[in-house]
Amino acid sequence: MKNRFRKAESGFTLLELIITLTIIAILAAGSIPVARNMIKREKEMELRRTLRELRKAIDSYNIACNAGQVGPLDRKVEDECYPPTLDILVEGIHPPNKGDSTVRFLRRLPKDPFTGKADWGLRSVQDDPDSTSWGGQNIYDVYSKAPGTALDGKTQYKDW
Repeated sequence: MKNRFRKAESGFTLLELIITLTIIAILAAGSIPVARNMIKREKEMELRRTLRELRKAIDSYNIACNAGQVGPLDRKVEDECYPPTLDILVEGIHPPNKGDSTVRFLRRLPKDPFTGKADWGLRSVQDDPDSTSWGGQNIYDVYSKAPGTALDGKTQYKDW
């Protein structure tokens, strides 16, 4: 004789599936802003490292120039010991009385992590500190051209 009552089938009910999917969706929605902030924080750290690298190369050029190893020997003002372009840091300088040797300060011009380009804002000694225009003189500082505000909510990337 066959059993008239079937055993309860194992599995999930529709209600259990809906509740489980709702919980997963809430957790995923909560993690998206955290992931975006992590990505932005990584880009900001890369921007800081890149700016530090560029500024260190400019300072190294300045030190070498002041020591008479590179740059104009007949300079009239001390500002001439800053590089006239960023490309000169990569291409290098032939020091006087050193033969065919070349002094390089960077391997390559780094890219801005926010813009993805090696296009940097330049500041010269004669520039107005509040101005973002480039006066065409020797470079003493660089800044990012990326629009936007840092994660602190008040600092613009161009002010780093």
